[in-house]
Amino acid sequence: MAIGLGLGLARFPFDNAQDYWRWVEQCESGGVDSIWQSDRLISKQPMLECLSTMAALAGATDTIRFGMNVASIALRDPLLVAKQCATIDFLSSGRLLPAFGLGSALGQDFSATGTATSRRGKKANEALALVRQLWDQDDVNFKGEFFQYERASISPKPNNQHIPLWVGGSSAVAMRRAATFGTGWLGGLDSPDQAAVMVAGIKQALLITGRRIEEDHYGATFSFRIGDPNERSAQQAKNALAARLKKDPADFMVAGSVNDVHQRIEDYIAAGCSKFVMLPIANTTAEMREQTRLFISEVLPRYADRS
Repeated sequence: MAIGLGLGLARFPFDNAQDYWRWVEQCESGGVDSIWQSDRLISKQPMLECLSTMAALAGATDTIRFGMNVASIALRDPLLVAKQCATIDFLSSGRLLPAFGLGSALGQDFSATGTATSRRGKKANEALALVRQLWDQDDVNFKGEFFQYERASISPKPNNQHIPLWVGGSSAVAMRRAATFGTGWLGGLDSPDQAAVMVAGIKQALLITGRRIEEDHYGATFSFRIGDPNERSAQQAKNALAARLKKDPADFMVAGSVNDVHQRIEDYIAAGCSKFVMLPIANTTAEMREQTRLFISEVLPRYADRS
């Protein structure tokens, strides 16, 4: 399997916008596989909107790929999403990695806006079907519970004729959704053991849907920090994740040596994952640049012959 190691952001850790763009340049020149932006609309912490970020990255970079990790399709209009993604992919010469899910159950995007969550899975399924059809077909006719389209068409189409559609989620329903609509699966807060269950479940569901997902199209996401695990930033991240998960976060993040990071990657590879969105644990521009430097110099070379 081809191993791809990308870097992602959730909370914006930089001191200013210019520092973000210097980091993007560091990633592209350093051979990072891809850049990812987590999706959270309502948050008191600074977080970039993911699709706007994809458009900005399309204009600011030349070769690196970029994706959203993952955009809540249940909160977005599928026609607008399909058009936005097609435009970004067209203008970036096919470098967009679209990834969609229901939206985090731990976030406030639904509750704070009074948005109903009942049957949001059905709505997401219809939206995913429409996005794919709008990318691939010239006239889309669709009669669903939530969406009704008649001869809908977008142009230009994505530059990448085989534009991927990654699906997130960590449930039996997500397994079926990935097997029905996805060209890949991207895990979120999943331990290696949980990722193994998801990969196996999706492969079983593919036998029912009659579709195929490439062996190297299963991905994992986890936070990491190379250095002393007792450093303030590492401890803050550990405590925040423990509070969010209501359990020990050790299986969902790594703070320690380069070998510790390598071992966690290998754990996910053993679970069937080969694409990675790795989130540096950093609170400032300086920390983010240093963690990225260590990632480029100490982590990437180990997988260079497998990329």
